[in-house]
Amino acid sequence: MGSKVVRIALAGEGGQGVQSVAEILTEAAFNEGKETLYCPNFGLEQRGGVSIAFVQIGEKRIGSPKFKIGDIVVALSGRAIRRTQQYVGPKTIYVYDSSIEGAKECLPENAGRILAIPAIQRSREELHPRVFNIVIMGAVIGATHVVTIEQAKEALEAKLGGKFKQNPALREMNFKALEIGAEMVKTN
Repeated sequence: MGSKVVRIALAGEGGQGVQSVAEILTEAAFNEGKETLYCPNFGLEQRGGVSIAFVQIGEKRIGSPKFKIGDIVVALSGRAIRRTQQYVGPKTIYVYDSSIEGAKECLPENAGRILAIPAIQRSREELHPRVFNIVIMGAVIGATHVVTIEQAKEALEAKLGGKFKQNPALREMNFKALEIGAEMVKTN
């Protein structure tokens, strides 16, 4: 990652876990000793509207909570694709779930690289539909190397440790989801 600040915009429908992913990424970066800033953007969107999380991670102090163009922009729904167009530039890596109907017609034309990943499908087939956002988090980590997978697992443990103790299979499922996501962007 170097001294560059990595700017990440995550967008999805309320309830898809966008804000949780942002919190976990931020926690992982902080635990690695990096400067980090997380700015949630939601209101009535908590259930049923588009929620956006802005995350910045770097080695040096970060000056502004929001940014105009992201290094990586992630969209988890059709409405999120349309809502995130303004954060895309010629060097942006744009990630979206390949199961979004009509996505190809509304993808940003100015993105540097577009990655369609089957996060929802892989989650359903191999794990559980509820961890697809963790697959997406793994994809963000795999594409940017902004934190290590190991540190992301520790941050997941800190956030979900109580649930993991109640059901240890959840820990392995979430850890596997991270690894699947990171692997998907390597082959895409």
